[in-house]
Amino acid sequence: MRQKLAAGNWKMNGTGTALAELEILTQAHGHSGAQILICPPATLLAPAAQITKTTAIALGGQDCHAAASGAHTGDISAEMLKDAGATAVILGHSERRADHGETSDMVCAKTSATWHAGLTAVVCLGETLDQREAGETLAVIGSQLAASLPDGASGSNTVIAYEPVWAIGTGKVPTLEQIAEVHDFLRAELSTRLGAETANAIRLLYGGSVKPGNAAEIFATSNVDGALVGGASLKASDFSPIIAALEAS
Repeated sequence: MRQKLAAGNWKMNGTGTALAELEILTQAHGHSGAQILICPPATLLAPAAQITKTTAIALGGQDCHAAASGAHTGDISAEMLKDAGATAVILGHSERRADHGETSDMVCAKTSATWHAGLTAVVCLGETLDQREAGETLAVIGSQLAASLPDGASGSNTVIAYEPVWAIGTGKVPTLEQIAEVHDFLRAELSTRLGAETANAIRLLYGGSVKPGNAAEIFATSNVDGALVGGASLKASDFSPIIAALEAS
């Protein structure tokens, strides 16, 4: 059985005072049956690790460089994230692909670096609204998956997150049928490439305007093993009901 996962991506939000929200989460879900992953800004990883160290809540980074070290001013390596307390890294988020020109090949290199550091890669995939309306969703997702994922993916080192670009922060959510179509497709593509046993161990998350009001029905959808949540993960009062819906699913 794949362990359900609720991942929160704080993006470029939060200073030290935001750790109070993490304190609340540890009190409510510190021993959850689902896995909880919080990805705060890198500046908060070390203090966050002190808060979560005796709980089941894990921490992650939001990006890393493909190199372990070197002359890369402003960048951070997977090894550095691990040293600060991270166990996972979000890679290939659409905001990184759009704002920083990240290609799937770059994401692939970062994924390899993440694995080398002993961290789990949360690899993000998603189509734009134009691609969705042109009927290109599965072709885009398939291409991103093939190019972003190095050989050697497994349930222990990889999570795949489907986040339609047009649903991130917009309040727009695909229909349950559209979510199921992509998640079923991803499972089939992984099975073809990795074999059914390995593919069935890799968790598939949905992300894009997940809220307390729609979480339960999304988690009941075919091949959805949890969620990668953005804005709703910033406040414990919003994220806690989403975690509770996952625990009950």
